[in-house]
Amino acid sequence: MADTPYITKKKITVNGKDYGYYSLGELKKQGHDIDRLPFSIRILLENALRNHDGFSVTQENIETLLHWGSKPSNKDIPFKPARVLMQDFTGVPAVVDIASLRAELARKGKDPKTINPLVPVDLVIDHSVQVDFFGTAYSYDRNIEKEYQRNQERYAFLKWAQKFFSNFRVVPPGMGICHQVNLEYFSKGVIERDGELFPDTLVGTDSHTPMVNGIGVLAWGVGGIEAEAAVLGQPLYFIMPEVIGLRLKGRLPLGSTATDLVLTVANLLRQEGVVGKFVEVFGPGLDHLSVPDRATIGNMSPEFGCTVTYFPIDDKTLEYMRASNRPEEQLALVESYCRTNMLWREHEDRIAYTKVLELDISTIEPTVAGPKRPQDKILLKNLKSTFIDFLSQSHHRDYISPDHRTMPTLGSLSHKQGHQSPPSGSEHLGTKERKALRTAWIDQDNDGFMLADGSVVIAAITSCTNTSNPYVMIGAGLLAKKARERGIDVRPWVKTSLAPGSKVVTDYLERADLMKDLEALQFHLVGYGCTSCIGNSGPLPPPIAQAIDQHQLVAASVLSGNRNFEARVHPQVKMNFLMSPMLVVAYALAGRVDIDLTQEPISHDRNGQAVYLKDIWPTDSEINSILADVLSPRDFAKNYGEIFAGNKSWKALEVPTGELYHWDGGSTYIKEAPFFNDLPTAVPETLDIKNARALLVLGDSITTDHISPAGSFDENSAAGRYLVSCGVSPRDFNSYGSRRGNDAVMVRGTFANVRIKNGLVDQEGGYTRYLHTGEVMTVFDAAMKYKQDQTPLVVLAGKEYGSGSSRDWAAKGTFLLGVQCVLAESFERIHRSNLIGMGVLPIQYQQGDTAKKLNLDGYEIFTITGIMEDLKPLKDLEVIAQKQNGTHVRFKATVRLDSDIEIAYYRNGGILQYVLRQYLNQ
Repeated sequence: MADTPYITKKKITVNGKDYGYYSLGELKKQGHDIDRLPFSIRILLENALRNHDGFSVTQENIETLLHWGSKPSNKDIPFKPARVLMQDFTGVPAVVDIASLRAELARKGKDPKTINPLVPVDLVIDHSVQVDFFGTAYSYDRNIEKEYQRNQERYAFLKWAQKFFSNFRVVPPGMGICHQVNLEYFSKGVIERDGELFPDTLVGTDSHTPMVNGIGVLAWGVGGIEAEAAVLGQPLYFIMPEVIGLRLKGRLPLGSTATDLVLTVANLLRQEGVVGKFVEVFGPGLDHLSVPDRATIGNMSPEFGCTVTYFPIDDKTLEYMRASNRPEEQLALVESYCRTNMLWREHEDRIAYTKVLELDISTIEPTVAGPKRPQDKILLKNLKSTFIDFLSQSHHRDYISPDHRTMPTLGSLSHKQGHQSPPSGSEHLGTKERKALRTAWIDQDNDGFMLADGSVVIAAITSCTNTSNPYVMIGAGLLAKKARERGIDVRPWVKTSLAPGSKVVTDYLERADLMKDLEALQFHLVGYGCTSCIGNSGPLPPPIAQAIDQHQLVAASVLSGNRNFEARVHPQVKMNFLMSPMLVVAYALAGRVDIDLTQEPISHDRNGQAVYLKDIWPTDSEINSILADVLSPRDFAKNYGEIFAGNKSWKALEVPTGELYHWDGGSTYIKEAPFFNDLPTAVPETLDIKNARALLVLGDSITTDHISPAGSFDENSAAGRYLVSCGVSPRDFNSYGSRRGNDAVMVRGTFANVRIKNGLVDQEGGYTRYLHTGEVMTVFDAAMKYKQDQTPLVVLAGKEYGSGSSRDWAAKGTFLLGVQCVLAESFERIHRSNLIGMGVLPIQYQQGDTAKKLNLDGYEIFTITGIMEDLKPLKDLEVIAQKQNGTHVRFKATVRLDSDIEIAYYRNGGILQYVLRQYLNQ
């Protein structure tokens, strides 16, 4: 560590042992007003003090943090996380990149073992399980079996990395989702390393990493590219964040849940505009929120748009740590260190936040969000009317109430009641239209039912947002129990699933004797991991899928997750609503979203008696009584005591040998990354962009799902045709996520989302116009033609470009298509960083400018100057757009390279190229 005027190294004794630490209290004694700093900024300050070396972390960085103020700053600060968390979808390409760096180092005659994780990495295999089997006792075993069949090569690759990389652990499939495992097991609150104590911090290759903000761990999601740099010892640099204080008061009213609260917060913070900012929660309302409640909120930080939603460590934190089997010695470290080092939640009134928002949580009502974005809050009582408006505005169909449709009554549709004849005037899989609303009669398994616009075809209790919260999970089980007692059942067209984030959940549901009730409603365990939220919903039953496609039905899904972007949950499902696990069960019982569950019967029993949601909704006392009986630290001890063991399939995986991975040229899963082959040792000259054409013209809120889709794909897509040419049968395609270790698949999937709308063509999907001839073709085919012509490419976009998951392939694929810059009205934080990390230039219209205002239609020829000479952070560039008639549109735009280090990354062609050159030049 280099010398610094801030002498803050002190000693603390805990459990009879002495530790060193960097004291914020000493800075206070030196006259610095630490009390006014938000807790999250204090953690960044400690990080800079501890990692100061005079080069990557400088005295100026420390001073910038010390002088944090409520007004925005354009100064960048460094951050070295204590650890890194990965999941397999984003982890596999990260490991591919590191193995590829080793390969290039070896080709240059250097020791490949010098490329190695320098901070601890935990990779949890949790995103590959798909819901192929559901509604049966054997669903879990069969899904796990298919998971291994599909992913054996990927898993063997990760097991190789665990063996030949230091500081790298892998949690095998079937143990839980990374965020819940992180909350329940990995997170320590305070870390002891080499005799020093410091705050537990991390970055993760998944945008929902801030879930552990709820346990007092400062963490956020980054792209796999940034995470790889952190793993290799590089600090992460970012602009000094504003910190919005969210003051909570009151307590949740009866009938409302933490899910209702988090969806309300999502709407509030999106309206405020917190992209790139920190949010820190305080106030008396916090005293009534448990760590699982807090984690539910922290988890959806990317849906809010902020970097973190931080909850300082307090008594509730220790209470949860004790309940989840953390050792008492660790609790003593956390409490002693945080109280001593000004990181314990107290004196909140002294903090000078950038701005304070207030929310009275006693006003929270039952809430859902959708149908396309998580911030689009809908009160439960308004979902029916919202659906009607959506159907009219987005699909130009007028609504007909169930009473006036040509279909059986709801009570006659139970799959246990024998075959029903099609209603008069309907044909087998025929369409019946009345004012354009569509219905389809389906014969299935000796039964018949009517599917219509608004029918719920997927009901998934899934994802880390809610399954880490025992209150709502016990509540879902109790609601299922009460539904059984009233003799009502899930509708036969609903695909149900239960995919908890850890085995602890099924343990306490079993102990509460509620698993049998969930299973009676077909909510059988399908796996432990991220399923519907990442697009692994699996196929719909063939008659349902056929009816939706043939008659263009606007079907719905309900899920307890955090993501509902277009085509994400399932490509055939156009409406997706986020809600609590309890409401997921309720809508599975109703079978449709065009119902007001606060007023209308959810169903009818066998005697025709109406059953309302209020009749089966569990009370707080019922839920809390069960929680007191069934939650036990023993469950955490049992499940996490064997977390790295894996099942017999994992143990049987054969692992390649050697410090260098032996690439199989015939593999369609694992392929050496093309970014580092024959990398010149010297940094190439940075050039202006001349005579570029637009590959796509996009609107607002383009997500990384639009750019680099997850989920399934068909044989007619560019990726599908490639795999077929490699001899892969369509039934073995697996998903885009599982193929992230193969650039040839992923580049063909870039901008291939079936719902993406490109202003250069008149059809949805991954198509564009090859402007040299006017032909319409896939984005990939057009990009390859432009590459042959040596034509640079740009993408034009609107607001919030790149929102959603921290998906590295959204940037990698953009680069491989030949896109040199993205010109947008605004960028989401992670994707902007990822673009820079791949050498793609993010450029932002100046205030008030848009493509429409500047009369740009995408048919222009673009020249962008100011890049080659004197490139500085946030420099204004000149853009010249030559229109088809020969006239020119000239305007200024701001380069979104926000710091000197980002300029260095861009000049090097990317962050990993920057790191590799450091190794090559040693």
